[in-house]
Amino acid sequence: MIGGAQPEGCATGPLTKQNTVMISRTKHAAVGFRVHSGWAAAVVVCLEKGAPVVLARQRVHLVATFTYEFRQPYHTAEKMLIGEAREFIAQMQAEAQRLAYRAVRELESRTQEQGVKLTRCGLLLASGRPLPGLEKILASHALIHTADGELFREALLHASARYGLQDFTIKEKELLDRAGQVFRAKPNELMRRVTELGRSLGAPWSQDEKLATLAAWLGLATHSKGTYKQHEELSAS
Repeated sequence: MIGGAQPEGCATGPLTKQNTVMISRTKHAAVGFRVHSGWAAAVVVCLEKGAPVVLARQRVHLVATFTYEFRQPYHTAEKMLIGEAREFIAQMQAEAQRLAYRAVRELESRTQEQGVKLTRCGLLLASGRPLPGLEKILASHALIHTADGELFREALLHASARYGLQDFTIKEKELLDRAGQVFRAKPNELMRRVTELGRSLGAPWSQDEKLATLAAWLGLATHSKGTYKQHEELSAS
């Protein structure tokens, strides 16, 4: 584990009154992603006594060849005939999904080695608006920029779903306000805390890792509240 105490072991089995105590000891983790062109910062977080602990971090490549041509696929497709562009984008989507799945599998394995179960994915969005068809995208430079990022975000969501992770998505511009409401802290205090988490880890711990950490923490906290509610309902029944 990075930067914290060793969490308790995980419990397994269906959610029943008889095993509620065991489930309360289960440690769940979330992976947070902040996406760029062709890569993403990934940070895995669990909670120890309510405080975030970093279990793993990684810079995930979502293209096999790390060059402009492949890192910005819609910019590349803009120069192609529509049929060729459609085929190229489909190939890049498949490649990104394959590499994203491999990354999630590796992060899940590293998390499991520490006795924690990876159950949640927190993903930062840009505008979050749906995109039109390919021809309309390629006719708009602004949409091309948006589509490049969305291709890699969708690959990470696809990989997370294949692994059975529950996804939590939020627009990046809304992240600090939402986290402030959930954790009852001011934005500068939240950023101070995630900055401190990386102090013992060394580089890289840039804004990418910090915001990915916050996305994972928030996603995990949101998930935990739902789990605790289930526990309360079982106890009352």
